[in-house]
Amino acid sequence: MAFAAIKGDGSVVTWGEADWGGDSSAVAPLLTEGVVQVCGNAMAFAAIKADGSVVTWGVAGCGGDFSAVAPLLTGVVQVCGNAMAFAAIKADGSVVTWGNAACGGDSSAVAPLLTGVVQVCANIQAFAAIKEDGSVVTWGEAGCGGDSSAVAPLLTDGGVVQADGSVVTWGDAGCGGDSSAVAPLLTEGVVQVCSNERAFAALKADGSVVTWGNAACGGDSSAVAPLLTKGHRPSLLKSTGCLINFSKLSQAKTQISLHAAG
Repeated sequence: MAFAAIKGDGSVVTWGEADWGGDSSAVAPLLTEGVVQVCGNAMAFAAIKADGSVVTWGVAGCGGDFSAVAPLLTGVVQVCGNAMAFAAIKADGSVVTWGNAACGGDSSAVAPLLTGVVQVCANIQAFAAIKEDGSVVTWGEAGCGGDSSAVAPLLTDGGVVQADGSVVTWGDAGCGGDSSAVAPLLTEGVVQVCSNERAFAALKADGSVVTWGNAACGGDSSAVAPLLTKGHRPSLLKSTGCLINFSKLSQAKTQISLHAAG
């Protein structure tokens, strides 16, 4: 229900629902310069500054207050958010989490495994970290993907998209955790997977797209199937409730990045 914009000078402007991050006045002095990334979840924002420090605002229990882990948030290179929590990757490959514990804000159960991390992904209530060796570590709400034990033997070679271009899924079946209906299409050639809260779309090397999960949320792409054919190279964009066409902004003198919460 709120937005945050990074300006070309590294400052941040916010607006929208005040309690959910639209009002950043409490941290305004920290957002006047040096911001290089802003990540939003459903009710809060986290900004990374050029020096690797982090600034947060919004609903405290959903990640807007990071005071409990503040001493650890140095050298941060990436922040990822789900509905109510954040996970930050540090330059040394370690991960720091905060926010709602059940949604992944508490990663203590897997803390010994969160080393050598190169990427963190999130869905609505869980996180998945890809390590340098291609293995995957998950935490958060078990039924939403926080528990990957059922497919653990498969998550050792490149993460969700395997080295051979196949895809491994887990979590809530109705939200894409069960991809058996399209399994024959996901055995090879996948180069990118994108998700929203309840469905997935996979881009293959030949330019075709495969979808699964909740039909009403994009898991059924049959209505546009003729447009998702081979021979072109589309990009998959994750929806955050708004669609922005940046095609005419290449000549703009001021760069603005928009990020949404809620």
